[in-house]
Amino acid sequence: MCKSKKSTTVVQPTNRNPRRTSTSPSSSNFPSSNSEVPITESRSYVYGGKDKEWSKTSSSSVSSHASLASLKHTLPENPHIYPISEISTATANFSANRLSSNSFRCSLRDRDVVIFQRKFRLQIDLQEVRDRLALICRSHHSSLVKLLGASVSGNCIYLVYEFVPGANLSDCLRNRQNPSFTSLSTWTSRMRIASDLAHGLDYVHNSSGSGSGFVHNHIKSSSILVSEENFSAKICHFGTSDLCGESVGESSVTDTGRKLKKSGSRGVRLEGTRGYMAPEFLLTGVATQMTDVYAFGVVVLELLSGEEAVRFELEGNDGGYRRVSVVDTAMDAWKEHGGVRKWVDRRLRDSFPMDVAEKMIRVGLDCVTDDPRERPDMGRVSMKVSKLYLESKEWEEKLGTNFDFSVSLAPR
Repeated sequence: MCKSKKSTTVVQPTNRNPRRTSTSPSSSNFPSSNSEVPITESRSYVYGGKDKEWSKTSSSSVSSHASLASLKHTLPENPHIYPISEISTATANFSANRLSSNSFRCSLRDRDVVIFQRKFRLQIDLQEVRDRLALICRSHHSSLVKLLGASVSGNCIYLVYEFVPGANLSDCLRNRQNPSFTSLSTWTSRMRIASDLAHGLDYVHNSSGSGSGFVHNHIKSSSILVSEENFSAKICHFGTSDLCGESVGESSVTDTGRKLKKSGSRGVRLEGTRGYMAPEFLLTGVATQMTDVYAFGVVVLELLSGEEAVRFELEGNDGGYRRVSVVDTAMDAWKEHGGVRKWVDRRLRDSFPMDVAEKMIRVGLDCVTDDPRERPDMGRVSMKVSKLYLESKEWEEKLGTNFDFSVSLAPR
């Protein structure tokens, strides 16, 4: 059996000092927008009656209590909330070390981090944002890029994630400078990516500390990080959907810029990427765990074929284009005798176990069925993919080939 991913929950230390209390993420309100969020709050207490009498008769206990309190103040804080002034200073007023138009790499409290600037899609209660943030920050899994904290200013939230060296899966599969090159040149390297992704998404849905689980709503190849250290996969942007209020919003639905008007129903704002959105997501704009499963299936088919989720090809001599989906090409390959071998990424040089490849394409196609009720949940999917990953490793060992994974992720 494949060793299952394990998760741990951070337990906040209890406050042993009666003269000083710390404001936990779930116990205090955000201030008004455009103001800094305090990390701690000090209060003074006056003791009398029984408490005063106890202090006279238990001086040794008081001395021990004070020692514990002084020790607590020497321990490093683990805050979830950063003042906006600290975010601004770390990013040189949002101008230095840009990774994209809304992301910055910087050092924050002696940690290498990436800060994402996002607008609230729905103005949800700020106390609820704090509560959600506390819950998400307690989630730990080796296949998730960890959310360290956040800051709020106006209608923007700044999400602070740990920095992990590597490249996104889309760039690893499709090198723009050299299309014939891929960092994932072996079958087992791609199966490991699929296994890590399945375990991580299963954790998000079923084991991340929330009673009903989370919905990721940002599963796509460009949001999956391939670690430079060992080629493991990590899911980025966990918690973004819940913290930004992306599920419900204005009365328009967007498909990467294209607006679709809805009538006769409560308006929603759809956040997704063309090619990864399930049919029901396009109709309702409501993200569920089953829409995550659909997006996972698309990524699996990308891994197997090396193709983009959606591309547009010239058709005929009239300058027209036709839309080509990896889901459609996979279905065609599955129906055609011998089509799977032709469809799998040629850069693997036909070096893969055919029976495992057929089972994996079936997993991907099951995840992208039109009816969400017919899609498997991620618990079942992760077990199936883990089993196929083990079979792939056994095939590799029987083949007697030592694969070298020390390949640079830098563009060529």
